[in-house]
Amino acid sequence: MSTTPAAGGPAPGRHERVAAEEAGMRLDLGVAQWLGVSRTRAATLVATDRVRVNGARERASYKLEAGDRLTADVPPPEGRDIVGENIPLAIAWEDDEVIVVDKPAGMVVHPAPGHWSGTLVNALMGRGGALTPAGDPDRAGLVHRLDKDTSGLLLVARTERAHRTLSAALAARRIERKYAVACWGHLESDRQTVDKPVGRDPRDRQKMAIVANGRTAKTDFRRLARFPSADLLQARLHTGRTHQIRVHLSSIGHPVLGDDIYGGGGGRRLAALPPRRHWLHAAWLRFPHPVTGKVVDVRSPLPSDLTESLVALSEGADLFAAPLTLEYFGFYHDAD
Repeated sequence: MSTTPAAGGPAPGRHERVAAEEAGMRLDLGVAQWLGVSRTRAATLVATDRVRVNGARERASYKLEAGDRLTADVPPPEGRDIVGENIPLAIAWEDDEVIVVDKPAGMVVHPAPGHWSGTLVNALMGRGGALTPAGDPDRAGLVHRLDKDTSGLLLVARTERAHRTLSAALAARRIERKYAVACWGHLESDRQTVDKPVGRDPRDRQKMAIVANGRTAKTDFRRLARFPSADLLQARLHTGRTHQIRVHLSSIGHPVLGDDIYGGGGGRRLAALPPRRHWLHAAWLRFPHPVTGKVVDVRSPLPSDLTESLVALSEGADLFAAPLTLEYFGFYHDAD
């Protein structure tokens, strides 16, 4: 019997927990957060009577209370096949243990309802080579995720050893993730930290929000350039909550350009952004190699659509004495 699931997802067997930070959540969402699985898989566990609350069966919509005793009997994975597909991928770095993918905007990361094909996982499987089966089988090898319309660097483990080690490094905040982001308006200062808890929006469960009972979330922002209507920022994640950068910037009145969900979708033509594209790019990833321990430093240049957006945001000003790159704006100047 296990009280805490292993990193990367729960092992088959019985798991127990006393609800604490899950208080106020629906049962399916609380189980998903506790076990580290998708909401769909959590809902399936609840619907098939594999989850009990204080010894009783409850619906997925049951609102958890602090002190509720949760038990989950996790079956072995059914092994639903993930179909490999011949989808081109930009690989920024790889060896026998790790792959760093430079994901394009618009690509869903893993199979889920509505997106059973065409995902990054399908592309990785179609590429051949080993991927760790650790955790949810639909997310084979993924150490972290990116939103569909966020581009940039994503870390994938090829072995169980790499997945275990990198997941622990992520939890211990030894993996550095820095994003290039443009927001509407101007921050109060050149450097600003937002330290606000993030959780499911109680009014719209498809969104995240700043909520008192949310999970700790902290983001450092550094202004790289000030345009007439927007700021170009470097965002450094201390934690990795769902939609963290987008929610934090929205909470201080400066939503991400093109973010239709969190208030930044207006003015898309002014920012020269394509439909459904928001201005967020995972440009810098630094992590300890899971075998050697040496720091691996991987960088991704701005995609062409975001570069074109910067030209539009400049409103014709003669700002650029060099090619318009993240290096030009000093994005990488604060390397340790």
